[in-house]
Amino acid sequence: MLHCCSSGDLGHESIQHHLFSPSKLNVLHSPFKAGVFVGFANLRNLNFVKRTPIDLSLDKSVNNSHNQRPNQRGHRVSVGFELQCNSKSSILPAKSSSINGRRKKYGGVLPSILHSLKSSDDIEKTLNSFCENLGPKEQTVVLKEQNSWERVIRVFEFFKSQKEYAPNVIHYNIVLRALGRAQKWDELRLRWIDMAKNGVLPTNNTYGMLVDVYGKAGLVKESLLWIKHMKLRGLFPDEVTMNTVVRVLKEVGEFDRADRFYKDWCIGQVELDDLELDSTDDFGSTPVSFKHFLSTELFRTGGRNPIQRNMDSLDTENSVHKPRLTSTYNTLIDLYGKAGRLEDAANVFAEMLNSGVAMDTVTFNTMIHTCGSHGNFSEAEALLSKMEERGISPDTKTYNILLSLYADVGNIDAALMYYWKIREVGLFPDNVTHRAILHILCQKNMVQEVETVINEMEKSGLQIDGHSVPGVMKVYVNKGLLHQAQLLFKKCQLDGGLSSKTRAAIIDVYAEKGLWAEAEAVFYSKRESLGQKKDVVEYNVMIKAYGKAKLYDKAFALFKVMKNHGTWPDECTYNSLIQMFAGGDLVDHAVDLLAEMQEGGFKPQCLTFSSVIASYAHLGRLSDAVTLYQEMGRAGVKPNEVVYGSLINGFAETGKVEEALQYFRMMGECGLSANQIVMTSLIKAYSKISCLEGAKRVYEKMKDMKGGPDTVASNSMISLFADLGMVSEAESVFSNLREKGQADGVSFAAMMALYKSMGMLDEAIDVAEEMKQSALLRDVISYNQVMACFAANGQLRECGELLHEMVTKQLLPDNGTFKVLFTVLKKGGFPIEAVKQLESSHQGVKPYASQAVITSIYSVVGLHALALDCCESLIKAEVDLDSFVYNVAIYAFKSSGQNDRALNMFMKMLDQGLEPDLVTCINLVGCYGTAGLVEGVKRIHGQLKYGGIGPNENLFKAVIDAYKNANRQDLAEQASQEMRTAFEPQEDTGYEYEEDSEESFLGV
Repeated sequence: MLHCCSSGDLGHESIQHHLFSPSKLNVLHSPFKAGVFVGFANLRNLNFVKRTPIDLSLDKSVNNSHNQRPNQRGHRVSVGFELQCNSKSSILPAKSSSINGRRKKYGGVLPSILHSLKSSDDIEKTLNSFCENLGPKEQTVVLKEQNSWERVIRVFEFFKSQKEYAPNVIHYNIVLRALGRAQKWDELRLRWIDMAKNGVLPTNNTYGMLVDVYGKAGLVKESLLWIKHMKLRGLFPDEVTMNTVVRVLKEVGEFDRADRFYKDWCIGQVELDDLELDSTDDFGSTPVSFKHFLSTELFRTGGRNPIQRNMDSLDTENSVHKPRLTSTYNTLIDLYGKAGRLEDAANVFAEMLNSGVAMDTVTFNTMIHTCGSHGNFSEAEALLSKMEERGISPDTKTYNILLSLYADVGNIDAALMYYWKIREVGLFPDNVTHRAILHILCQKNMVQEVETVINEMEKSGLQIDGHSVPGVMKVYVNKGLLHQAQLLFKKCQLDGGLSSKTRAAIIDVYAEKGLWAEAEAVFYSKRESLGQKKDVVEYNVMIKAYGKAKLYDKAFALFKVMKNHGTWPDECTYNSLIQMFAGGDLVDHAVDLLAEMQEGGFKPQCLTFSSVIASYAHLGRLSDAVTLYQEMGRAGVKPNEVVYGSLINGFAETGKVEEALQYFRMMGECGLSANQIVMTSLIKAYSKISCLEGAKRVYEKMKDMKGGPDTVASNSMISLFADLGMVSEAESVFSNLREKGQADGVSFAAMMALYKSMGMLDEAIDVAEEMKQSALLRDVISYNQVMACFAANGQLRECGELLHEMVTKQLLPDNGTFKVLFTVLKKGGFPIEAVKQLESSHQGVKPYASQAVITSIYSVVGLHALALDCCESLIKAEVDLDSFVYNVAIYAFKSSGQNDRALNMFMKMLDQGLEPDLVTCINLVGCYGTAGLVEGVKRIHGQLKYGGIGPNENLFKAVIDAYKNANRQDLAEQASQEMRTAFEPQEDTGYEYEEDSEESFLGV
């Protein structure tokens, strides 16, 4: 639906509504259709009367300085309408009752009376002193100038108390209008009755005014009943009243009825038999409403003295009428623009010109908005130019419209240009201007531009509108400028404070970012007046802030104390807390609150019940979930797909297929269609009992659903096929997922598990490589699976590289990771004693155990630079290190060829009072041998030979290798003979360790 600025509503509030209407953006982004402005194109063929010699031409192109535009001008069926005027022609603005935008000054005694009334609360005394000097016209002025309905009533009652006073309809109109605007319907009813008692008959002005005030109060049906009442009294609406009715209908989206009323009026008919309006439900207008009842009472009163229809009335009713007022044409243009009937809008505009009706600023504003709202920015800017050429000055609203139109399509440069142009042409931005420009700049997170606008406002002595503050705060928070956000909040407090609604919006800004402490500071900040209590919405968003931060205790504590401060929780408070606790697996707290909520007379939402049921199902408390499901029915809340899905999934997880299928059938009996989540849960249930046929049956049904089976369902089928060893079937599903780009980490992991279980390591490696290249390694589990696959295939360096990538992403290794890493160490030739030492340290959660394992991995797979970096970090640690850490460092330095540093680490170990152990000796022997320090090798060999160190095969091997590295083959042969003597012949331990490694791998 097109939203255009109305002829009478292009004020501040109206522009604000259009700028922030949720449906507005969709309108402005709609594609331009060829010929959509064909109605405007036809205007060029019209012959205008002499007093408006205007030629509307389509041939003249309009230059536009903005590059970003939804519709570039080119070859189209219709390019829109453009104004081309004879240089001698002019269009005069409509008459105005003001002079240079200011009220006319009153003469005589009126200024003194008005001044005295304004400065005194004793209205009766003031009026009494001037009573003799006031005639009916002066009385009318005094009534009109009162700024509240209470003062209007007091002045009116005083006039009525005077002997010479003669009741008249003008005074009653003023009183009724004041009461209607204040929505004081009881008082209005009393004055209407009083009017009838005094024999004062309502006029067209009376009825037009009542239609207006009732319509603006949202009582559309009641406002139209006044026209019906008017007709019963023999009055036919004049043009002003007709215009008011059309505007009221237009504002609630009743475009067809508004058009029909206007056309009926033109032929002298008014039919309002059909009062069941399509768009009045949102305005609280119902056949039995209190206001409707009042209207009925008013009608009865007004009908006590029926007016006999005379011939003039009948002639007026049946005659043809033609609008003559500029405001009427403006309303009609806006009506057809909003209704998307652009050809009709063009025809009205042409008729306005043909009839010689003066165009005013509102006319052009409406046309500019109509064009721009349909993407015709060239036409909108052409209208601005022609408006200036004809001596009709654009006002601030004109530029506000253009600013908002460009802002809504994302053309920030053009929006800013019109913002600055307001001052260039001698006008001043108003609240709507600043609200609009700040809104679009905040949406784009343009913090510098936002601050520029704020500085300009401060220079002009203007304050930021309260509605704009949350948006500016959000920009600061999004940019991490928390200090600036706090300064802005404090400044707004000093400038007059913020409403409870605005405070809640600011708290919500912080809550969305998890900044509960900052939200808390706003919540507990000083109020404008002592004793001002917080609104419930503030409590609700503060509870939300605590919930997002998982500070459930704080949220519950705030809930408990809010009543003590005079604010009672509402449905939103309870629903939020219950869903929060349920999501945090604090289901018992959630259930207690649910009971309290019901005892308080509130009806929980279906979402609230479903969150608690889902929590029960997640925790495996299915009997409690079923009990709550039954309670849901007793509470009159109909379960939805989420409720049934949670129950079905809960039973599926525990392998209770019959129960899962029972709720699936119940779901169908309730008329609910199973979604993909429910169907996936059924596949899961069948998989638990290895029921292939049932799973396949559900999977085939999912293929007929929109979008087909989702990734989770397909992964479940792959896992089921893998468990049953059905390789080709699993490959088929996996291939389909890859073709659609839906394969995720679980898909790849399931295929790797299948191939490994079938001994197809080459295929498993291929899948692992593809997973790595597909950027699907996003969590610890996926890294573990790929590393395990590489480890099984002996690709140890790849394991080390993946480990480094994982650590770089700040993904902390878990137990599964370390299980793979220990397998890599064993396969990489790391001494088995050293592996056991690291395993024991890791299981004992000793300091730096994880870092020591990672360092060892880097050394074993040849990533020495990374290993040395880790060693440097360990050396710099300002704590005492265990011997296993020194052993790893010695090994890392030795493996990288830095024997001196390895020996230095050994000396530092001794300085710390740590005795070398078997692992230390194995590492040292390697250092001595590489460095050619035969005496050092002999020293450890001697301890091994003479019992200083217990017999150890790996140490013997290390000694033999060290002698060989030092070119002492004789000593190496001697050590070999001693090893053969010390150990009986037995199976190669390496073979047993290979078997252990494979079992370890398969268990990952």
